Amino acid sequence: MTKAYLEITMQVSAPDSIKAGAVYSKYKEPLLTTMPSAKSKELLAREEDVQVLHGFDTQASAKSYLKSAPLFNNDVVGALKPLIMTEPEIRNLRRTIE
Repeated sequence: MTKAYLEITMQVSAPDSIKAGAVYSKYKEPLLTTMPSAKSKELLAREEDVQVLHGFDTQASAKSYLKSAPLFNNDVVGALKPLIMTEPEIRNLRRTIE
């Protein structure tokens, strides 16, 4: 069951939102298959930004994903860096109603 979420909001230009969506698609499956604590990953796109909502089993698991050098810091951040206009906003959220 998903009990914690990571919400990452990134400012991208409208044309680059498609490229950001491609990065999301490329790394969704690796996240879900290599991190047993990962439960879901969803992309929410608006004209002014894109948000990725990651679901995890615990808040500790969500925080450890941000520190995962190969998958998050090297692959995902590296691919998104040329597309984002400002520093991403990262929020840790927890599920309070079941």
